[in-house]
Amino acid sequence: MVQTIKCKKCGAEIEISEALTHQLQEKIKETLQAEHKKELEVLRREIEEKAAEDFRQEVERSKKLAKQVDELLDELRALRRKDAERELEMKKKLLEEEEKIRLEAFKKAEEEHRLKDFEKDKKLSDALKQVEELKAKIEQGSMQTQGEVLELELEARLKQEFPMDFISEIKKGQRGADVLQEVVDKLSRKCGTILWESKNAKWSESWIAKLKEDQRAAKADLAVLVSVDLPKDVETFNYINGVWVVSWKNFVPLALALRFNLVSLYHERQSQTGQEQKMQILYQYLTGPEFRHRIEAIVEAFSNMQEELEREKRWFSLKWSRQEKEIRKVIDQTHAMYGDMQGVIGKSLPEIKTLSLPDVE
Repeated sequence: MVQTIKCKKCGAEIEISEALTHQLQEKIKETLQAEHKKELEVLRREIEEKAAEDFRQEVERSKKLAKQVDELLDELRALRRKDAERELEMKKKLLEEEEKIRLEAFKKAEEEHRLKDFEKDKKLSDALKQVEELKAKIEQGSMQTQGEVLELELEARLKQEFPMDFISEIKKGQRGADVLQEVVDKLSRKCGTILWESKNAKWSESWIAKLKEDQRAAKADLAVLVSVDLPKDVETFNYINGVWVVSWKNFVPLALALRFNLVSLYHERQSQTGQEQKMQILYQYLTGPEFRHRIEAIVEAFSNMQEELEREKRWFSLKWSRQEKEIRKVIDQTHAMYGDMQGVIGKSLPEIKTLSLPDVE
């Protein structure tokens, strides 16, 4: 009879021999599984250790690579910095060279300009020197001519302003001044004489003494020196040592005042003949400051009127000049417009005689 037992695990009826075999197999299986499990655990540990080692090595390599990358980056930054420094240094050197070249060019141009200026100044100085020499020669050669022209102008102006008086020229070579004016009133009565001397040269004090001698020789009542150049303290006219000194611009107003007073003095003498004392008073008045102040007032009024007239003349002259320019501009623009239209239209444009050019044979 075959003996059986139940399997504790599966509950199957198993023969004892089979059970032993089965148990043995199970035990072997368990042993093998344990060993396999142990091997698997060892293998797992080895794999983990190897993976850890690989990871550690990979990390180490990564660290080395990162360090190398950082070192390369540092080197690259250093190279870039050096390149930037070299570029900056090159730019600086270029700027320095450019500035040096510019300064050298500026110095060269300045030196050339200075030499040209020096040459120009030298030529100008030589030209001015020649002009001055020529001017001196001309002035030296024409001094007498200028004096004669001024004398003729003085005589002409006196004749123009006082046609009733007797204006006579003192002949050349004869001792005396330039012009003698015999003042007459409306009844042609001689009221006095004025001796005129004209000068167109640098002022000299000796002129007054000479004119006083000429006045005594000519027995003239008054002596007037008309000079282009006046003493420092005289702007228009002044009574200096018995001689009236006046500028060329103001001699006519002074002549009016002196003539008026000579006529008045003559009439006063005629009405008071024999009154020596009053004549002395009149003479003192004639040579005193009050008389001079009255003459200054008359001359000032006349000069103001003359300046006002000159300003009006200049104003009207400018006005007419501006109007003439505007009219000329309108005429020129009209001619230009007519010419443009002729160029476009041609002969079809009606002819305007005032704008057409004359035929030229």
